[in-house]
Amino acid sequence: MRLDNRRVPTARITQNVLSTGEAGGEAVLFVHGNVSSAAFWRETLLALPDGYRPLAVDLRGFGDTDPAPVDATRGLRDYSDDVLALVDALALSRVHLVGWSMGGGVVLQALRDRPSVVRSVTLVNPVSPYGFGGTHGPGGTLNHPDGVGGGAGAANPDFVKLLAAGDRSGDSPLSPRNVFRSTYVKAGAVIEEEDEDAYVESMLSTKIGEDHYPGDAVASEVWPGVAPGSRGVLNAIAPTHFRLDDLETIDSRPPILWIRGEDDVIVSDTSMLDLAHLGALGVVPGSPGTPAQPMVTQTRTVLERYGNHSEVVLDCGHSPHIERPEEFRTALIDHLRRS
Repeated sequence: MRLDNRRVPTARITQNVLSTGEAGGEAVLFVHGNVSSAAFWRETLLALPDGYRPLAVDLRGFGDTDPAPVDATRGLRDYSDDVLALVDALALSRVHLVGWSMGGGVVLQALRDRPSVVRSVTLVNPVSPYGFGGTHGPGGTLNHPDGVGGGAGAANPDFVKLLAAGDRSGDSPLSPRNVFRSTYVKAGAVIEEEDEDAYVESMLSTKIGEDHYPGDAVASEVWPGVAPGSRGVLNAIAPTHFRLDDLETIDSRPPILWIRGEDDVIVSDTSMLDLAHLGALGVVPGSPGTPAQPMVTQTRTVLERYGNHSEVVLDCGHSPHIERPEEFRTALIDHLRRS
């Protein structure tokens, strides 16, 4: 079976969709994370059994979808509204949504806004419902009213430069290839060279700039000196713009499966990308003692209030669907069949 890319016009933008070409069955729509594309779902799409219609979308500014700008003041709604527009354009009925990393926040926002079209949700190492950076405690309390510690200013500028340059080498620790090896998967994970090359190409499809990745940076007088701007990817997941702590209020609550890697260094209670945690380690100097954002604990707190959910923890890093594909698919397919 081969995978096909198809550009689908919607009421918002034209979106690139990766699929097996199957027209029947229950639709399962996969949403990728930051600095990636639908290509990260290739093997998962091919592994779904008969009776399902697997689809993976490139979000705006990634892959081959239109590079429309991101209004970060709407949180992740530019992305989730695009996903819902795609559901409408393809006339999908009660779709299963699967979201990885930032894509987990996207599918939760879609669920919050239009629960009637959602049959089930699967979260794969999702961004916290309180965004990325700038909060503390299980309830996502802001460290400072301006969201300091979150947003585009928290991105490593050397990584951004190498990403923009299309660097495919392993020369720098901050090259996309080495960032994949050190953060997307657990250190030492065995990934076939051909697959790794494809994932790096997917990362390099990311559009760079203030309207895309990482977004516009804003200085703050409060440590660590950066606050969320109003444009682009990282500002869209800043805690001042993205907050989903009322999922339990929706009328219908389809089942949520939460799959996570226990050794994730990106989404973690001690994330190596969280400036507060890096300050505690002395990597970012001058920390006044700001606590790390407990991202996993925050997600668990919100899902426990939601109620209808289950959690699966795998021995891997940020990408269970790549690192532990058989265990991941078993959990996913069982969830789909029970939903």
